[in-house]
Amino acid sequence: MSAPARFLLPVDVAPMEAKLADLIPVEAGGWQYEPKWDGFRCLAFKSGDAVDIRAKSGKPLGRYFPELLDRLRSLPAARFVIDGEILIERFGEYSFDALQMRLHPAESRIRKLSAETPAKFMLFDMLADTDGEILVERPLSARRVALEAFVKSSATPGVELSPVTMDQNQAQTWLKGAGGNTDGIVAKRVDGPYLPGERAMVKVKQIRTADCVVGGFRYLADRQEVGSLLLGLYNQDGKLDHVGFTSTLANGERAALTERLKALREPPGFTGNAPGGPSRWSTERSGEWEPLRPELVVEVRFDHVTGNRFRHGTKLLRWRPDKAPRQCTFDQLS
Repeated sequence: MSAPARFLLPVDVAPMEAKLADLIPVEAGGWQYEPKWDGFRCLAFKSGDAVDIRAKSGKPLGRYFPELLDRLRSLPAARFVIDGEILIERFGEYSFDALQMRLHPAESRIRKLSAETPAKFMLFDMLADTDGEILVERPLSARRVALEAFVKSSATPGVELSPVTMDQNQAQTWLKGAGGNTDGIVAKRVDGPYLPGERAMVKVKQIRTADCVVGGFRYLADRQEVGSLLLGLYNQDGKLDHVGFTSTLANGERAALTERLKALREPPGFTGNAPGGPSRWSTERSGEWEPLRPELVVEVRFDHVTGNRFRHGTKLLRWRPDKAPRQCTFDQLS
């Protein structure tokens, strides 16, 4: 049995994250602005022939993107740790659905898709350089210089450098144009270190969204098919609180989704604040719900939050198989 690869940083190091804001930060101190790509965020590690790609959740992604493993392995640099976004282009735009299709159990299917729709790696930070120096305590300005030199020396299709600007007007232009290949702007302090696992960056979106755990569901009133998903977020005590629901489900998908949810039925569903029973606005039937194991994550769009709950029903945007349920916390709403 071969010894485990000795990467410059442990593969369980958490990416630096961003907190949501309504406006692009412009106060003195120096900010760098970048497009917020709509893909799979990950860290990539290389040491000799050993390459590993890890999602934000810590799960290995290399199996699902063998073409990226091959590209990174072929780079002239013998070692590095880089931060970026996996993207797949279809019909001139990046497709999150195409990324989700890669999370398939059959290796033959993955190989076929990797040849038909190869992924690219859009880079925006560097945690360890090709000389073996750990850069996390260095300011972003220095890490960016190292990253630009790395991409220039790599000259490999599918490994690209994400654009940046120091101009807030350009950042506003990027934000207004978000919605196709990007879903907002990320702002980083130029003098800031890389803080693994901390929300040290700022993200600004055109709409407010949150990743939520599906802690339960309710059936439709007239048949045994899912009518709404019950959403949860983890509180500071590590308990899953019920925060609202989404019922924007496609009718053609309800039957298959119902079977998927039935396989996950298991109490308690919510370990903190749970959905209430019938009220004067609901019937006995609508107060009933089925608890689920907290394994599924969805991204929803919402407008207002009152008392740690979404005031209105939310719009289901997409499933998030790349997110770990425990990453779905109330921090997203602050």
